Amino acid sequence: MQTFDSNGNELADGDNVTLIKDLKVKGTSTTLKRGTMVKSIRLTNDEGEVECRIGKTTIVLKTQFLKKSN
Repeated sequence: MQTFDSNGNELADGDNVTLIKDLKVKGTSTTLKRGTMVKSIRLTNDEGEVECRIGKTTIVLKTQFLKKSN
């Protein structure tokens, strides 16, 4: 199973990604801003989602809103 970002680049465990859209986090009043870099993602069983930590919170992000960072 392969996981790809919004540009078609393959993602792997430990990659860094950048948000391409402002995202509201369900259940909180938090909004993740476009351009935020997320470090050390973890792949999930769903190829359209990745798990990551932002601050002290672990969240799941959809890969359609991410692009791989160098």
